[in-house]
Amino acid sequence: MELQTDYNALPLSPEMKQAIAKMGFTEMTEVQAKVIPLMLEGKDVTAKAPTGTGKTCAFGIPLIENLTEEGHDPQALILCPTRELCIQIVEELRSLCAFKPWARIACIYGGQNINRQIDYLKGGCHIVVATPGRFMDHVNRRTLQVKNITRVMLDEADEMLDMGFYKDVRRILDLVKNKKQVLMFSATISREVMDIGWLYQNDPEEVTVLPVEESQPKITQYSLRTTGRNKVTDISQIMISEGYKRAIVFCNTKYTTSMVCDALCERNFLADCIHGDMSQKERNQVMGDFRADKFAVLVATDVAARGIDISDIEVVFNYDIPDSNDYYLHRIGRTGRAKREGISYLLVTPEDETRVRNLVRCVKAPLNPVKFYDGKLIPDEGVQYGGGVQLLDFIH
Repeated sequence: MELQTDYNALPLSPEMKQAIAKMGFTEMTEVQAKVIPLMLEGKDVTAKAPTGTGKTCAFGIPLIENLTEEGHDPQALILCPTRELCIQIVEELRSLCAFKPWARIACIYGGQNINRQIDYLKGGCHIVVATPGRFMDHVNRRTLQVKNITRVMLDEADEMLDMGFYKDVRRILDLVKNKKQVLMFSATISREVMDIGWLYQNDPEEVTVLPVEESQPKITQYSLRTTGRNKVTDISQIMISEGYKRAIVFCNTKYTTSMVCDALCERNFLADCIHGDMSQKERNQVMGDFRADKFAVLVATDVAARGIDISDIEVVFNYDIPDSNDYYLHRIGRTGRAKREGISYLLVTPEDETRVRNLVRCVKAPLNPVKFYDGKLIPDEGVQYGGGVQLLDFIH
């Protein structure tokens, strides 16, 4: 049977349809078409779907539609692994609530002043988007009530449980006594995800959305042999010769991040940096400026990789070889979004050769070696890293 993708076919409120139209959406993505009707029917759902397929609207629309204007305490809870994802989800939910001005959404995560969050919660809210640790902080302080929460959503469930939040998630689900729906979105269905499903879901509907060619990121991956002292110069040359206007440079440490940012600024690039030791207010300011196109190059550690969802990133540079293959995929996945084609460069020093060969073998991502000749990038035929089928559906 053909999947119905017309938003107008759904039993949605006029306010929600108006908000969807304002956001510029005309047809549902596959995950939305499969999940929204099930959630509106009140069923528990476990959805396996890649990021970038419209997941936030898939669970956000039905959660908002089930809210009632009355009441002071939250009615729905969305748990997610990182503060960046919390902020991203809240921004999209508030867009969906554009014509429901009474709907309040609280963003609760560690690293932000808890008193500021307490003040917001005192005004009441309908949906809480939270990281597990900070959510429990508020529950223990009695600044957040769970008695009226009827729907619990776990976003990026595999990542959250893998980060060590399994006990916290179980404790939260045990606390929410009046839950009617438990919903999970996950890139993979790990054993921990299955355990939560068995323990807390009631006859869940399982939805799988496979990556399709049209929605897969198209990322051409290059490698460039270099040395530590030449890396910033190489990035500068590539930016200029290829005409890139929007870039992210990933480093492994906060020290390198700051050093690279300063070196790029000295070369007259508009650049700023973000790393885990910055306050959340500072990080939010940098990301806000980057989204507003106030500077061209963001230098970041891996802490920022999952939280960066900007559709017009042209190129990603791996200044350092990442600590894991997953980090590499998360990094390059910041480009090639919204059906655009993306580019990534891996800067390889002589001591990196073994690590790069292992990376290529594990993620099966063909690297195209290049070198500079007369100020232009050309294929470096003297380098072979192997490769294979490009499995870009791993990127999330």
